Formats: sequence, structure tokens, C-alpha cells
Amino acid sequence: MPTLETPASRRSPARRMLHVLASPYFRYRHASFLHAIRVALAMLASIALTSGANLPHGVWASVTLLVVIGGLQHHGNIRKKAAERALGTLLGAGLGLSLIIVQGIVGSLWLTFLLMSAIAGACAYYAIGKAGYVALLTAITMVIVSGHGDLPIDVGLWRTANVLIGIVIALAFSFVLPQYATYSWRYRLADNLRESARLYAAILEGKPMDPEALTQRFLVMSRRLVQSRSLMESVAKEIDVPVSILDEIQRLHRSILAALEMMATSGAESARMLAASPNAEERAVRQTLLLMARALRFGRVGLLHAAAYALEVKPGIEVAQPQADLQGMHWLAMRLAEEVNRLRLRLIEIERHWNIEGAQPFFR
Repeated sequence: MPTLETPASRRSPARRMLHVLASPYFRYRHASFLHAIRVALAMLASIALTSGANLPHGVWASVTLLVVIGGLQHHGNIRKKAAERALGTLLGAGLGLSLIIVQGIVGSLWLTFLLMSAIAGACAYYAIGKAGYVALLTAITMVIVSGHGDLPIDVGLWRTANVLIGIVIALAFSFVLPQYATYSWRYRLADNLRESARLYAAILEGKPMDPEALTQRFLVMSRRLVQSRSLMESVAKEIDVPVSILDEIQRLHRSILAALEMMATSGAESARMLAASPNAEERAVRQTLLLMARALRFGRVGLLHAAAYALEVKPGIEVAQPQADLQGMHWLAMRLAEEVNRLRLRLIEIERHWNIEGAQPFFR
């Protein structure tokens, strides 16, 4: 019997490899490895360019490259750091060249040392504030360009040029298999929502849960929550969404985990009693969590709208009033349903921004 040939099976090995590398989820799962390859290729390009062109002091291009791209995986972060690095470099280079000129005119090393120390102190003052990275790079570049004020002007100019070359190379290689913080943020949130659906199903079914295993599951989810928080600034820059909206999503994310933890650790007897009498809305929360996770994972926004029907209690269904000793558990379940729905609405509100697949089909 002949085998059914699919479009995927007709692809050459090279095209299949390119298809895999183009997958955001693949890049998310192997982010560290791909980042290492990108930095290695960028370093090779820097060495080849500066050595091949025999540029004096070319090592500073490679140093700058590592400063800008070495510890940053995500495209939004690299662009931000490159812009800050360029600003700090221009300020520092201007100050460094000025110190060289002053030293050449006045001829007093002590005056140069005092001016350099005063500039370093001023940069340190601002380095602990909002513009800290720019201030720190200004001071560092000043020293790179001028030394202690005794370098020739042509050395200062070459070092300035090499630093700018390093910035350009770093920015160029940030587009090679780019790591978008938006995808990492989405996938972590999706993983937590999927795990929350599993936990909530276990609670409603009255399944016994080992305390140590439960603690470990919440530790993993809390770790993802913290990692998501660290990505927010880059996500905001990549998708042009105010950080305040991402903060609200983060708060709802945290509230969902907190409600689930309270329900899961409330005691076996309370959980069994809740499992014996769940209402329609409580049963729909699990399905809503799963639909939200799939929407975030695959960019299928229609699932977020489908989740609205899952949460809606259909007319004609009477929700029984809980017993007095179950009021607390049902109140928690109601709060969970409210927070889940708020999160769904927030995701719909900014869907055109985070749903990169829908906005740019070539990312598929």
C-alpha cells in the first residue's frame, strides 16, 4: 500500500532543518545553546573584520560585542543595550578625547587626573539611578579612549571607532535566530496555566496529593512566575505594550497561583467536600485555563473567545448554595474563576501585540 505523501515529507532535509530553526518554540527550548552559537559567530565576525582590515586596537570591537550581546538572549534587550551602549560610548568618547586635548594643551597630568576623577564620580552618582547603564559606560569608554589622559589622539579615535563597530556587529547578529522575550513570556505563562488546569482538575476530582510533590509543583510554577517578571521590560519594548498592562497580567497570574495553592493545601476533607458538589462555573475553569494555555502556546486567539463560553453558566442551570462549612472553598473557587476571566480579557485586549504569528505569518 503506497504511503501518503504530505507537504512536510516532501521537504528536503535542509528545508526541514530551516523549518525547525524558524520555530519559536524550538528556539525557546534551546535558547542557551542557540545564544552560544550566535555569540560565537559574532565574535568570529568581529575578529575577521578587525584583523582582516588590520584595524588598530581592534580588540575593543570584540570587547564591546561581548558587553552588548554576551549576557543578553532576547532581541528587545539587545536593542536596548545597544542603544544605551551607543549613547554611553559617544559621551565617553567625547569626554576621553577632550581629556587628551586638555592634556596636550595644558601639559599637566595632575589636572587631567583630577578632571578624570571628577567625571568618574559624576558618572558613579548617576550609575545608581535610572540611567545607570549609560553613566557606567560613559566612564568606562572615557578610560578606554583616553587611558589616563596620556594617549595620542589617533589612538583615542581608533578605539572609539572600534567600539562603534562592536555595537553594529552585536546588533546585526541579534537578528540571527533571534530570541524574542515575548515568546518566552508566553510559553512560561502557558505552562503555568496548563499546570494550574491539572491541579484544579485534581482538586475537583478529590484526588489525594502528596504534600512534597505539591510543594515542588508550586515551586516550579513560582519560578516561572519570577522568570516572567524579569522578561516584562523586554516584552514591552518588543510588542509596544505599556509595562502597566503586563504588570496587571502578572498580578492576575500570581493571584491564580495563590488561590490554587490555598485550595490545594486547605485539607483533604474540604477538598473532598468541594469535589462532591462543584457548580457549573467551577467545572468550566479547568477548560478555560487549558484554552488560554493553547492560545498562548500556538497563537490561536479564537480559543480565548471560546473560553468565554466555557466560563459562562448556561441559563436554566441552577447553582446550588454550598453548605456552611464549604463557603470558604466555594468562595476561593469563585475568586479563581473571576481572576481567570480577567486574565483572559487582558490577553484579548493586547492580542494584536503579543500574537506575533497573527501579525507576522513568516514567524510560523
